[in-house]
Amino acid sequence: MFKNRKLIIATKHQKEKVIAPYLEKELGIVCLVDPHFDTDVFGTFSGEIARAHSPIETLRQKCLTAMQANQCDLGVASEGSFGPHPSIPFVTADDELLIFIDLRHNIELVVRELSLATNFNAQTVHSYDELCKFAQQAQFPSHGLILRPAPNAASDIYKGITDNNTLINTYTKLAQAHGSVYVETDMRAQFNPSRMEVIEQATKKLVAQLLVHCPHCQLPGFAINERILGLPCELCKLPTASVLGYIYKCKHCNYEQVANYPNKKEFEDPTYCNFCNP
Repeated sequence: MFKNRKLIIATKHQKEKVIAPYLEKELGIVCLVDPHFDTDVFGTFSGEIARAHSPIETLRQKCLTAMQANQCDLGVASEGSFGPHPSIPFVTADDELLIFIDLRHNIELVVRELSLATNFNAQTVHSYDELCKFAQQAQFPSHGLILRPAPNAASDIYKGITDNNTLINTYTKLAQAHGSVYVETDMRAQFNPSRMEVIEQATKKLVAQLLVHCPHCQLPGFAINERILGLPCELCKLPTASVLGYIYKCKHCNYEQVANYPNKKEFEDPTYCNFCNP
């Protein structure tokens, strides 16, 4: 279905380094990158251009626009969001979405990788010592930094700082002009190895879905859609909060199939039973 077909990766931040190898090896796809395609028009992390739509709609528009511009009927794009973890308060997370679109077969697959492995942070610093402490926590210089006069400053923004001399000189310049300096982690993929690793994990998840075909329509994307809880306790036989099964659903034809006992056991240890071990 995909062998030797050309696929455009909608990126200007070198994401092809972790996306292309898996698609080419596992699916036989020939990956391309358009050096003139500017993904910043869909929004920037540093705020000069606000994201006008939801992450999923931005992701879709980015991918389809790159496909149209390069006359490809296969495309991949990613979109990251950073902030509080949706279920763990006061913990920062990297929420990566990856989309695969095949216009020839009318396939659209979206996978999500939610990770705590991020250095996302920002701070107003008033001294060089404060700057150095922030930089160390942000894993500088392997991870890039951004300096600007204030959080919402639209000018005097210096991105992609990855060496001490540039960091010192830029800080000194801004501090002399504005007093304090706002430092933030550069979340663009080529300046953030932690984020690149999360995108790589999302790519693996995408490839895994593309390799599983629906038993009904034979198209890829037959994946877990819902968990069924209630694996019975081995002692009292009452349902527990452990997984009893998965509902697999085709992204294309909506065919569903239930698979019970995915962890190869029909009963749960009483240790995890709220009745036997409240």
